[in-house]
Amino acid sequence: MTANHKHHPPDAKRNPCDTLAARTGERGYTLVALLAVCAILALVLTTAAPRLQQQSQRDRERESIARGEEVAEAIAVYTALKQTPPTSMDQLIEGVEPFPGAFKKMMILRREAARDPLSSSGEWKLVRPNDKAFMEFQAAVAKYNNGVLPQQYLYKSFTPPQASITGIVDLKESEAAPGGEDNEPNGAGAFLGVVSRS
Repeated sequence: MTANHKHHPPDAKRNPCDTLAARTGERGYTLVALLAVCAILALVLTTAAPRLQQQSQRDRERESIARGEEVAEAIAVYTALKQTPPTSMDQLIEGVEPFPGAFKKMMILRREAARDPLSSSGEWKLVRPNDKAFMEFQAAVAKYNNGVLPQQYLYKSFTPPQASITGIVDLKESEAAPGGEDNEPNGAGAFLGVVSRS
């Protein structure tokens, strides 16, 4: 052992003031580090929240499209078997007899698909042959097809002359979405499709 090196025996007591000062300094650093972590987490959450909300909306839109396609297929099956379009969503949910005198009905639409995931009420807007939405759809198809509406898009009880179909909808112009939901009640009679009320 050299003279410059002092060795403290293990039973020697340390100064309690030195230990307390060291711990107080550590607490200050811990608090600063904790505040920094909280600030970073808050920043991450504020930037991630809109993305999560947008992703949730996109998922609901995809689900709405998938369910709408299921309804369209069910309408096609119902119309082919009954030779007339359905007049209510319940007819699609209940199913149809695949042939006269069948013991069981053929299920053509899931109950979940009969609900619109985008609207608050969950109810689809039924599109009837004389609805504006159907007229605009026919006009858009005709415009895309050089002014001629293919036969599969003509509803048998509604065949307007070609001149009145073209030029109703200008696909080059776009309108802003009106916002809100369509709360107008569904009318009576045959329907050809569904659109979201949202």
